[in-house]
Amino acid sequence: MKWNSFSFQAKFRIMVSTIICMTILFSFLFIHFLYRDIYVKDIEKSLLQEGNKIASHYEGGEITDELKQNVAWHNSISESEILLVDNPRELSACLPFEMNHRALISENERRKLLAGKHLVKVGYEERFERNIMGVVIPLLDQERLKGIIYLYLPLSPIEEVFNKSTPILLLTGILFFLFMVVFGNKLVRSLVTPIREMEAFSQHIAQGDFSIRLPVKSKDELGHLALAFNQMIEALENQDQQKKEFLANVSHELRTPLSYVKGYSEVLKDEMYQSKEEALRYVNLIHRESDRMHRLVKDLLDLAQLEADMYPMKKEPLVLAQVLDDTIEKFIPAFKQKQLAYEVNLDWDVIMNGDSDRLSQVFYNLIDNAVKYNRVNGKVSLSLFVKNNKIHLSVKDTGIGILAEDIPHLGERFFRADKARTRTKGGTGLGLAIVKQIVQRHNGKIGIMSTWNEGTTVTLCFPLEYFE
Repeated sequence: MKWNSFSFQAKFRIMVSTIICMTILFSFLFIHFLYRDIYVKDIEKSLLQEGNKIASHYEGGEITDELKQNVAWHNSISESEILLVDNPRELSACLPFEMNHRALISENERRKLLAGKHLVKVGYEERFERNIMGVVIPLLDQERLKGIIYLYLPLSPIEEVFNKSTPILLLTGILFFLFMVVFGNKLVRSLVTPIREMEAFSQHIAQGDFSIRLPVKSKDELGHLALAFNQMIEALENQDQQKKEFLANVSHELRTPLSYVKGYSEVLKDEMYQSKEEALRYVNLIHRESDRMHRLVKDLLDLAQLEADMYPMKKEPLVLAQVLDDTIEKFIPAFKQKQLAYEVNLDWDVIMNGDSDRLSQVFYNLIDNAVKYNRVNGKVSLSLFVKNNKIHLSVKDTGIGILAEDIPHLGERFFRADKARTRTKGGTGLGLAIVKQIVQRHNGKIGIMSTWNEGTTVTLCFPLEYFE
């Protein structure tokens, strides 16, 4: 069975169980080795210290009875067995009298002792007929080996300590394994359950159900992931709602002009008019509605490009007053037609890094609204100035104003403060949405103040940049 065929939960369980087993095995072997090594080394060190202490009483020459008695006394009070050996046969100092005789030390060991080194013996010693741990200390008279101090302990008591500790270590390891298995299972469930919930919820989302929310059960990474998942669902739900509203609005906006175009074109096709003047009026209506659809499609395309950041801004240093003055010139006939007074106060020293065409589009939309929704014999005031290192541009009119509850929604696609006026004025409901996007792309902000039946003031604020 391939590893990829296992579920995430099975993989995680196998991984956790393997880590637990390896940890316990390594810990057991390490503790056993460390304990045994320290214990045995400690015994060896103790025997060596005791042997050196006894050997320090030897001052050279022949082995005296006093030294032998000293060794016997240490043997009586020590836990170890202590021997003083001065028999040349046992020291490999002469040929054995019997062919099968084996000395207590070998010839190789004798050479080490003659070099002033001690011996460590671990294992079965035939002379003592048991397994021992011992040390051999040389008694040297110049370059002659006069004797040895042999200290040893049986290995069985030493091994008995480890034999007693082994069941304890095994029991501890088993209990630790069971504890880690229980803990590991809880850990696996705590990790896998949220993932499974996300998988199930994602299937609902794929089917277009945005009503569900993941429960946030913790403050760790999984909790943050669940929170981010819920935020994503809310964003998708908003986008889906906006998409539906957008399609509904587009359908609504196109339905009326399309019905006009279709109806009047059929009248012209079937020659259901009484005079050329009536036919011309129908043609003009078709032209007006087709022009309205053209502007609607153009505004939608502009807005979509701006919102998707697909329209590159061709920014360059601009004399902002010149861009605004050129836009105002286009509205002089409209001012005269509606008998509007206009007041212009521009700071010609203001330089701004921006896209001339897009800023002209912004100014055109704002002035156009100020003209459309103004009163006859009203007034339009425009000003450009610098204050607190900010560029301020305001467009003020004395028109019908906007209700306070409608102001926060200005700039939303297809939103109109006056639902009836667009049909006659020809607006698409996208102008302020486009203005808002262009201003934001220039790192600016837009503010709207309005009083019903008194007028509206739109203010743009841009950061002031200095050019050398």
